[in-house]
This record gives sequence, structure tokens and C-alpha cells, in this order.
Amino acid sequence: MKRFMRMSSQKSTTDATPATAVPIAPSTAAPKMPSRERGRARVAALLAAASAVFAEKGYDAATMTEIAARAGAPIGSLYQFFPTKAVLADALLTQYADALVALLIDLESRAAALSPDALAAALLAVLPSLRVERAAAFALIDARPDMVAQQGQLRARLRQAIAAVLRAKSPTLPAERAAAMAVTLLQMMKGAAALGDEPDLAQGHEAQAGLVHAAGLFIADALA
Repeated sequence: MKRFMRMSSQKSTTDATPATAVPIAPSTAAPKMPSRERGRARVAALLAAASAVFAEKGYDAATMTEIAARAGAPIGSLYQFFPTKAVLADALLTQYADALVALLIDLESRAAALSPDALAAALLAVLPSLRVERAAAFALIDARPDMVAQQGQLRARLRQAIAAVLRAKSPTLPAERAAAMAVTLLQMMKGAAALGDEPDLAQGHEAQAGLVHAAGLFIADALA
């Protein structure tokens, strides 16, 4: 079974496009985005409902009718903004990508003041902080092979954003080294998220602490 962001690594370059400028290319037509605040609030509610339903039932079993009902919206309103379930899925994955990158950009602004251990803890908290959205993304990737391209684009955006965090912490860190470190740290971040998916794991807290400690040592050694 395919899993989110588990495709083979792509080579990073020093002149890579910034993470904020690399959109997730949709596999279907773009949704209609409202210009008014009321419409934007309705779209946000529809996307939140879709995320919950996809996470619970998977892409194939989820229905537009159930998503509209979960959002407390007329079915016509859902189709107005998202004419098909595929369009809705694309919008949801784009929203998830943007949310993750936004968290990393915020961390970039604070990185210089953080110790290696604190920076590691903050990085490893990013994916678990969007647990429902991540579960929905899993469901979409598993059910739709056509989303492989978006999966790779998201992985590239996250690596670029992580590298930017590292260079904000240590401006003299070479771009190539930051890019290589980002590959390793993203794997650690996914490990932290996987541990968070097992809330009843008896050793979960200890394992999480060990992973954060290892990431902190990795960052400290690289930036020394």
C-alpha cells in the first residue's frame, strides 16, 4: 500500500524554487474559490468536513452527500465550489500542504533563538499537529494513484522548508548540506507522526523522546 510521502528521494539543488512558490499541481480542474468572507467560511467548513470524512471512511466510501451534511451545508453549495469529489480531494491535499509549509515558515522565523533540542522538538511536532488532515491525505494517496505527482511535490516543498529552517538557525550552513539534512529530518518527522498514530503504545512517550533526542544530536552535530 502506498503511503503519504514515501516515494523515492529526489535530488535537491541549491537553486531550488522556494517552498512557498511551489504549488501542488492539481490532477483535475481547479475548484471555484469565493471572494467574500462568508463564502470563504463556507469553503473552510466544507474542507474540514471532507477531511474528517475521508479520514474516517477513505476516499472511495466517502460521499459528497455525507460531506455536505457533516458541514451543515446544502449539497448544492458543495457542488458549487467543488464540482466533483476528485476536485475536492485535490483542494484538500493542497490545503494540507499549505498548512504544513506555513508551520515550517513560522518555525523558520524562530529558529535562530532555539537550541538544537528545541528545534528538533518543534520540527518533530509539525506532522502530528495535523493528525486528521494527515489521515485524510493518507486516504487520498492510497485510493488515487493519480496523486503520486502531488505527493512528490509536497515532499519537495517540505524538504525545502526544512532546509530553510536549518539555514535560519545557522546562516553559514551550505545549501547542499541543509538540503541533505532536510531529507533525514523529514524521515524523523514522519517517524514522530507514526508514533502519534499509536496513542495506546505503552512505550510511545519514551520512543518519542528518544526520537527528539536523536534529531537534536543530529542537528547539533551538523551545525557545530
